[in-house]
Amino acid sequence: MSFSPKEIRDEFLKNNIGLIGIGILGALFGLSIIAFVTVPAQSLGQWNDPASWLAYPKSAMPAWINYFLPQKIPEHLVLVPQTFIQKSGDIVSVTNLFAVDYQYDSFPSDFIYQYDTKYTGSPLVFMSVTRPDGMVLQLMSTSLPSARTESKFTGMIFSTDDSMKKNLKNNSDKFSFSFDTLSSGDIVFSKLDQNKILKGHYIFKVTIYNVGGNLSLDESKFILGGKVYGLMGTDELRRDLAVGLLWGTPLALFIGITVSVGSVILGLVYGVFAGYKGKKTDETMMRLNDIVYAMPVLPLLIILAVTIGNSIFLIVGFLVIFGWVGIAKVSRSMALQIKELQYVEASKLMGQKDWKIIFKHIIPQLLPYTFASIAISVPGAIITEAGLSFLGLGDPTFPTWGQILHDASNYGAAERGLWWWIIPPGIMIAITGLAFVFMGHAMDTIVNPKLRR
Repeated sequence: MSFSPKEIRDEFLKNNIGLIGIGILGALFGLSIIAFVTVPAQSLGQWNDPASWLAYPKSAMPAWINYFLPQKIPEHLVLVPQTFIQKSGDIVSVTNLFAVDYQYDSFPSDFIYQYDTKYTGSPLVFMSVTRPDGMVLQLMSTSLPSARTESKFTGMIFSTDDSMKKNLKNNSDKFSFSFDTLSSGDIVFSKLDQNKILKGHYIFKVTIYNVGGNLSLDESKFILGGKVYGLMGTDELRRDLAVGLLWGTPLALFIGITVSVGSVILGLVYGVFAGYKGKKTDETMMRLNDIVYAMPVLPLLIILAVTIGNSIFLIVGFLVIFGWVGIAKVSRSMALQIKELQYVEASKLMGQKDWKIIFKHIIPQLLPYTFASIAISVPGAIITEAGLSFLGLGDPTFPTWGQILHDASNYGAAERGLWWWIIPPGIMIAITGLAFVFMGHAMDTIVNPKLRR
């Protein structure tokens, strides 16, 4: 029984499972649009660049986790300074003040001061903090490289610097606990009499002095490292996993749909041509099909990825090459039946060319099967790419869901309990596959008369 495209659409819209699949697919396309609009394309090139993610926390949980916990976990904060410039004779100073009201129930992971400055001479940098109890702690003092001509310098001060810990030890007599096992951040935010959080208003002060030279501070920020960040948290390399999951959506759809459409069209045309021509042509083409069908696909994909390359476009090409053979067998058997119909015989008698009969009279009869095959083939392509990426053979320049899971495995996310690094990409792979399975099931009811009844 043949269907026109309008009849296929009408039959499909009667199937609730198919409509659910369409709804999920629409949501995935919506996420893809959000990825293109909200996340700059340059983030793809920065995904594996550690310097691009220094302002983010390491292995931070999603921020919404605080709504379900009795104690508030510190959020990751990026503070903007109040800036003051003073000149007195040959001395010029630029001061940054960063104020934060710290009301969390655990210590921050670290803090970083980042700045860009232009100067001549040899400026000095001093950093201190005023705590809620009024105590002022000197954190850091250092000098910038000497410059006879105006130079631009980008500097960073880390709380993990050993010299900061030494400066804090000068105040150890004011605290009633040992500094040996504590980080600089823990000491700064501790009460005097016990190693517990001192909540309240903190002011971090950074002053750069220069004598007899020019000095300007172009940009600066203070990063208070938290343990929760953003919608999906971060990984061990400080990367925002929401960016990876968002960009993984259009990449997964591109891989799945491209491979599915390419392999189904290739297999459909190949099988119909073999079935229509018959005799030696059919025999030769089917023996070639059997050879490709008998090849172990996954080992060959691994070998090709290692020897030729693991570009995402090469992977798509490899998956198309190995994905058409099953479609070809089924379409051939259907073409053998259709070519015996009277209207096909009449077309031959009228002198129509073989390619016109194939594309005008035979292939249109296979449209429901074609659409069902495309929908059902998409999950397999996505899962195969995810498997290759999980094995470390995917394209590392793109944040696919499989690549995210590969990185999670490398850094022992499961053993360390970093569930937000593992579960979301797995769920996204499952949901995407489910959408196309639902759509394929709906198309199958059209192809199969028994299911339709």
